[in-house]
Amino acid sequence: MSTETVKFYQVGSFAVGNRLLDLTSVQSDPNRSNSINSGHRACQGCGEALGARYALDAAMRATNGQIMAVNATGCLEVFSTPYPETSWQIPWLHSLFGNAPSVASGVAAALRVKGRDDVRVVALGGAGGPVDIGMGTLSGMFERNDDVLYICYDNEAYMNTGVQRSGATPATAITTTTQDVGAHPGQTFGQGKDMPRIAMAHGIPYVATATVADLRDLEAKATTAMSIRGARYLHVLVPCPLGWGSASNDTIHLARLATQSGLFPVYEAHDGEVTAVTKIRHQVPVTDYLSRQKRFAHLFGKEPDVETLARLQALADRNIARYGLLPEAGEDS
Repeated sequence: MSTETVKFYQVGSFAVGNRLLDLTSVQSDPNRSNSINSGHRACQGCGEALGARYALDAAMRATNGQIMAVNATGCLEVFSTPYPETSWQIPWLHSLFGNAPSVASGVAAALRVKGRDDVRVVALGGAGGPVDIGMGTLSGMFERNDDVLYICYDNEAYMNTGVQRSGATPATAITTTTQDVGAHPGQTFGQGKDMPRIAMAHGIPYVATATVADLRDLEAKATTAMSIRGARYLHVLVPCPLGWGSASNDTIHLARLATQSGLFPVYEAHDGEVTAVTKIRHQVPVTDYLSRQKRFAHLFGKEPDVETLARLQALADRNIARYGLLPEAGEDS
């Protein structure tokens, strides 16, 4: 998918300078094919519902609709397929929590045996599937370089089963298993996994991160992924109003603040090497992001936890330095 950088000439605003660019997206096409129809039971403001629709509709366009999905147990599966109903408009299989990569690899192998190289396979899961329960099967898929795109919709906890901590839960976040108790409440610093970097360590053809706040970027990465053969991994940040304790109309704003603070770096990598990053356009402190979520409410109050907030800011600063997220002088953001 060819893209052209959108230049923002008015610093601090969202005014687009080169307005003559074709900024249409898959979602703005009235003739698009819908991977997921309305009528599902996602929560109001669900980031995962948006992320799945955006990514899969782009993948459908890239493959002329020749696509099959294997969905791990989780929110996406539960809210889209309450028996005997379904919102899916593509061939769709439900797998166990941890074996979606293996099932998808089997589907890809069966299609190959049948000579159907035109049909592509996408595996889907929330953070718990690839990051925890299904990490072994995902690693196996990567090692074999199976022709599957795995899309992780990262809502940073086990939301479907009661908001328990997962390997993607950020430091200090409150869940039902990392409660607001003790001297240092919430998720412990240093625990969890950076799944995109783990995927990169396998040297697979393509790894990328994205958020629901940048539709064109997410669509472009889904399209790029479908143009490549072999194992691919797309990690999408999808805020969860229920689990994060955020307003349902804040989903897109929170995803944007996560990137603009540096806590969630957006980049893509080929063959284990980072090849492109999305620069921070308007840097904000991590407090702008954290203060809008009840899971971090214990850090704010009559006496904010300045020391812990500084540690979280340091994590963001490390991402900014590691990936070069701030534009250089004179460089377009």
